[in-house]
Amino acid sequence: MTAPARRLCHIAFHVPAGQPLARDLHRLFGFQPLAVREAGGWRQLALRSGDAVFLVNEGTGPQEPLYSLDPHHSVPSATNLCFDVEDVDGAARALAARGCIMPVPPTRVRDAQGTATYTVLSSPAGNLSLTLLQRAGYRGSFLPGFRPLPCTPGPGWVSHVDHLTLACTSGSSPMLMRWFHDCLGFHHLPLSPGEDPEVGLKVAAGSGRGGLRLTALQTPPNNTVPTLVLAESLPGLDSKQDQVEQFLTRHGGPGLQHVGLYTPNIIDASVGMAKAGCRLLTPPEAYYQQPGKEEQILAAGHKPGLLEPQGILLDGDKDEFLLQVFTKSLFAEDTFFLELIQRQGATGFGQNNIRALWQSVQEEAARAQGA
Repeated sequence: MTAPARRLCHIAFHVPAGQPLARDLHRLFGFQPLAVREAGGWRQLALRSGDAVFLVNEGTGPQEPLYSLDPHHSVPSATNLCFDVEDVDGAARALAARGCIMPVPPTRVRDAQGTATYTVLSSPAGNLSLTLLQRAGYRGSFLPGFRPLPCTPGPGWVSHVDHLTLACTSGSSPMLMRWFHDCLGFHHLPLSPGEDPEVGLKVAAGSGRGGLRLTALQTPPNNTVPTLVLAESLPGLDSKQDQVEQFLTRHGGPGLQHVGLYTPNIIDASVGMAKAGCRLLTPPEAYYQQPGKEEQILAAGHKPGLLEPQGILLDGDKDEFLLQVFTKSLFAEDTFFLELIQRQGATGFGQNNIRALWQSVQEEAARAQGA
């Protein structure tokens, strides 16, 4: 590995001026404003819930936004992952020797609270760039160059980022897996026993509708980096685009499709978000009527009547369960979305839930086309 990632610092978005993403993250999802920077045509607002931090870069300017890169992308997008590394200068030299492109060379930013050094690395995953950050000893609430905002307690719906899912073009997962391994120290995480890293986990949607190929990657256990999931579509018998293919079309290529946010109480979080106006995805009508589903929900210590109204999915067996609920897209282009996830011993991503999500997104698309 060339520049092992030690911790996810934040996820950055680029949106046009006036786009309501920052407002929605605050009002609908309980993220609290943390710090702001306004300079050179950019308004950069950092928002936090627990250890999860989103940086919304709004507008455009003649220079790059601080700690990021203007992707000049045609639609709003999650475009940057920022990771803590031990030595930015050493990482930059090693990455350059490997032939990596770094549009922003190592740059130092200083304020009264200390210094941070960063570089921005282009990735082979569409418009996604990666910021490598060294900020040991920095005493501020966010990063140098940002003005801290008054700290207001939030609802606590989200504690941290559980995983990051990239929508990839067909057949590209092995190449991306090797790149993230060689450059950032990610390793293959099997989602099923005996899984071939070059093949990943295949999840069939059923009825000839294709499915998903998932490849999970993680850094060594002593690092606090979320699992990275590579998702690509498997061809079906019909010619209709599935949601991964739709993302690639609407987004204009590969990119960050969704972020899984960990919640300590998915029922409270989903109820609170729905009351705030968040649009949650509705599972297929038959999901909660599957044989054994009610018994499974009860075995996990929950009441079916509390999960179904919020569209919460549950998967697992024995004493290991996984609960998930998905939002509709945060953008008008119907691309990026969020996931709430609560783990009760389970470490995977729930194959049955993936099938249910697949079907619900397809049904949502069919309803939209018929409207």
